[in-house]
Amino acid sequence: MAETGINTGTDRIFVFQGGGALGAYQAGAYEALHENEVEPDWLAGISIGAINAAIIAGSPRERRIANLRDFWQTVSSGLDFGWATGDNRLRRVQNDAAALAATAFGIPGFFSPRLPTPQQIFGNPDMRVSAYDTEPLVKTLDRLVDFELLNDCQTRLSLGAVEIRSGNFAYFDNRTTKLDARHVAASGALPPGFPPIEIDGRHYWDGGLVSNTPLQHVLNVNDASRDLEIFQVDLFNARGDMPRDQFEVESRIKEIRYSSRTRMNTDDFARRQIVRRAAKRLLERLPPEFQDDEDARILRSIGYEYDVTIVHLIHRRASHATHAMDVDFSRLSIEDHWKAGYDDAAYTLKHPTWRDRGRPKDGIQTFDLARERHLQDGS
Repeated sequence: MAETGINTGTDRIFVFQGGGALGAYQAGAYEALHENEVEPDWLAGISIGAINAAIIAGSPRERRIANLRDFWQTVSSGLDFGWATGDNRLRRVQNDAAALAATAFGIPGFFSPRLPTPQQIFGNPDMRVSAYDTEPLVKTLDRLVDFELLNDCQTRLSLGAVEIRSGNFAYFDNRTTKLDARHVAASGALPPGFPPIEIDGRHYWDGGLVSNTPLQHVLNVNDASRDLEIFQVDLFNARGDMPRDQFEVESRIKEIRYSSRTRMNTDDFARRQIVRRAAKRLLERLPPEFQDDEDARILRSIGYEYDVTIVHLIHRRASHATHAMDVDFSRLSIEDHWKAGYDDAAYTLKHPTWRDRGRPKDGIQTFDLARERHLQDGS
């Protein structure tokens, strides 16, 4: 009888959503995980999540936090207003002003507006399909990411993008492709603001156009010989309050659209885990004469025995946030997002439910312990 899967250990995976300026939350969450020696074997990211993931995978362990801070301080350096307020109304004005400034003047080390000069209009095809130039991002990545280290595959890296002509999802993986700054930029090339990125004759846009979270990818491509411990760091919360005005409607639309049905994907995978175990148990009870039956071979292909633990770390919109929260690169907001991610991850790792966890029932268990902290705070 053929083996139905032999477990050889556990892979720890960090999954990073896209979400622009909100990506500082992922950096803060990683800092807390890093301090507790929780390091990834595999990083999967889309858009801003791809940038954070590439910086982590392409930095020596002792430089990872410093390089993340360098990136986030660079992109917020042009919007350091130097003052703060506890008044939500004034803070919203400040946040919207920062988003407006980013839209008008770009973000240092990230993107710059295209100037409508005759040379650009008639000589640059990207001018006709995008409003901004992302060459500053490529230069920042080349400065902060050691691509030789990244491509040594000490940490696996998968970056999601969409191929424009086919409309198909594509994942760039350092196990199969030599990655450079273009692959990272392609994952974050959100139209119509950013231009498509050409790689080997194909053009790519932001993977968030298809799905904003790589969770389904890592679950689908796991070789089923190892358990998975997944830290999913999401920037948009699927749950939310009823909007009270048009601006809150816009905020809620973004959250629903870009949360990418995280819990639905988790629930669907949980059902598949139950089916896998049922298939394995059934195969074990089959008489020898049916072991090589075609249907038995199909069941054997899905009857792998491995466990999955998923930790949700989800950015919750602050009371002073506006509909332009993902474009607000002000230093104050970036620091707020970073601290929120750090606090949520630290709370989760110290929680007795996490510390006392056992083997998953039916092959999967999920934790959203930081939600408890926010309910206690009334946020």
